[in-house]
Amino acid sequence: MTGLGKQVIVIAGPSGSGKNVIIREIMQRYPKCERLVTATTRKARPGERDGVDYYFFTQEQFDRERGLGHIPEHRFVPALNTYYGTYLPDLEKRIQKGKIVFAQVDIEGARLLKERYKAVTIFIMPESLDQFRGRLRARNPEWSQKEFDARMKITEQEIRVHAPQYDHRVVNADGALHETVNRVIEILQKEGYNLA
Repeated sequence: MTGLGKQVIVIAGPSGSGKNVIIREIMQRYPKCERLVTATTRKARPGERDGVDYYFFTQEQFDRERGLGHIPEHRFVPALNTYYGTYLPDLEKRIQKGKIVFAQVDIEGARLLKERYKAVTIFIMPESLDQFRGRLRARNPEWSQKEFDARMKITEQEIRVHAPQYDHRVVNADGALHETVNRVIEILQKEGYNLA
């Protein structure tokens, strides 16, 4: 870690909790903030770009990068048959440039970044599981019932088991994005991040 003060922030939460939008809003307000680009073995979707949305690796490339220590933590999502991992070369490059880096990772990634980079970890919570179920269904009408059920099961576990392990939990209520973003910024400023 460099001597530039706090530079890494973990924003986590279930798929559909609004973490992407929150990160995007903060990045628009503070140009010094950037997003960590993680590695995955899934294929790029239309419009996604390598090195911007993810580093899209084949399984062989992913395994090689892991062997080199470039992906120190990863997770496998059986329902999607896909690996995701924290890609350190991307993180180190942004830190060297003096950026504040938002990492969107799961609990293992959060622990690693807290330990190695003194990251503050924030978990974005839905108002309630019922409200979240409706939001997720409306957002992803193409999902089969099986995929939807698998995602909801993951969400319930994240909220019950993982959320309490984060430094902060912030509820992102429907229609309250502005307040949620301000709350996250307030936490970061109190935690000693120099966003501007």
